[in-house]
Amino acid sequence: MRIAVTGSIATDHLMTFPGRFADQFVADQLHTVSLSFLVDNLDVRRGGVAANIAFGMGQLGAKPILVGAAGFDFEDYRAWLERHGVDTESVRISETLHTARFVCTTDADHNQIGSFYTGAMSEARLIELKTVADRVDGLDLVLIGADDPEAMLRHTEECRSREIPFAADFSQQIARMDGEEIRILLDGATYLFSNEYEKGLIETKTGWTDAEILSRVGHRVTTLGARGVRIERTGEDPIEVGCPEEERKADPTGVGDAFRAGFLSALAWGVSLERAAQVGCMLATLVIETVGTQEYQLRRGHFMERFVKAYGDEAGEQVRAHLR
Repeated sequence: MRIAVTGSIATDHLMTFPGRFADQFVADQLHTVSLSFLVDNLDVRRGGVAANIAFGMGQLGAKPILVGAAGFDFEDYRAWLERHGVDTESVRISETLHTARFVCTTDADHNQIGSFYTGAMSEARLIELKTVADRVDGLDLVLIGADDPEAMLRHTEECRSREIPFAADFSQQIARMDGEEIRILLDGATYLFSNEYEKGLIETKTGWTDAEILSRVGHRVTTLGARGVRIERTGEDPIEVGCPEEERKADPTGVGDAFRAGFLSALAWGVSLERAAQVGCMLATLVIETVGTQEYQLRRGHFMERFVKAYGDEAGEQVRAHLR
């Protein structure tokens, strides 16, 4: 099963200021602020929703095809992804722009000042999925993740016109989209991914009820935080899967991406929806125990030991066959 993952490719530059931002502001000079903060730490992390999902799928041996736009500074990141099983040949490289970048400084009170540079991500709208499909001899599923909004719309329309099954996954971009855009992006999706809050926001913005949305997608996959995930289909009982026990909670960033990576990988293996959700929850648990979205290690023996403990021997036997 050939799965293409479209969406953002970015790096995060995270810094720590040991003082308090509030102490640096002068009340009657806020109209002319000019400040510089001497920071203690700089942590550069690989990120972007498409790259995070593709990384997880690569760890599970699913050979995902990453589709997005990056800058001329992408080579080190490309090498990292390829070492971890990701096909990066369909990443568009901008000749003039840097890879998208999030730069953020956090103070002692956990207040943050940050900026997001779109950069090369704006060129994702120029990517044709037909070129990707021709290169890999066809696509079985395209995940349309958070990206340049115009790119998301174009990828969705191309999937419809070429009859390629697609998964709608708005995540961070849902806040800036209006109801009409969301209706276009989800209508006819084989899978619709969201968390609980996004689920309510989708219904509010589209004006469609839960039942109406469910009638327009094949599967509605809603992550429930620590409670796991719920999968709904019209005319079928919901499937609910809980999360494995956490060994620690280090950083929630990228947990949703990891769930999608595990879920999609397991679909590619041909296992049931319940098993796919269990694999997704197990991978998400590994990520929440690690600082960074692509810093976890998937050790097969450790993964299976915890998977069996959470979901039982029968589930373990079905998944173990695909984890070599």
